[in-house]
Amino acid sequence: MKTSVRELISSDISLIADYWLKSDHTYLTSLGVDISKLPRRKDLVDMIENQLVLSYKEKKNYALIWEIDGEAIGHSNINSIKYGHSANMHLHIWKTDLRRKGAGVELVEKSLPFYFNNFDLDVLNCSPSAENDAPNKTLEKIGFTFIKKHITIPGSLNFKQEVNHWEIRKNDFLKLTI
Repeated sequence: MKTSVRELISSDISLIADYWLKSDHTYLTSLGVDISKLPRRKDLVDMIENQLVLSYKEKKNYALIWEIDGEAIGHSNINSIKYGHSANMHLHIWKTDLRRKGAGVELVEKSLPFYFNNFDLDVLNCSPSAENDAPNKTLEKIGFTFIKKHITIPGSLNFKQEVNHWEIRKNDFLKLTI
């Protein structure tokens, strides 16, 4: 099983839209998604397309495609980007049979250079649902620092929930790449 990560291209947008708009609602709810907040397909596609043409300094969202053996199986993205400072990372494996199989660690590790280098980040945050073990275990294995457990609305598509807030700082990221 060979993992790879690449920047999103326009032909990937329909895959991300399908993930959000065709996934089982029970699954999405388990991630903390408020189904009533899901955008219309056209609005989602337009938003992603608009971000593709912007420079890194202008982007509000940025996505990477995760692949196994050359097949797109998920994505990671950042939002709340403060160029030269911080961003919030999200992790999504689309293929149900590949979830909880251990590929997430490699995929996140391969994603980190894109985020830190392209956005000159000092810190990368990730706040998965406290109930979702897979991303929490992944972040811990990679070397993210657990900051706190708290109740918040972690993103524009979420409902109020308990999350685990993790972060990795540039110095810790650089130690991983040595």
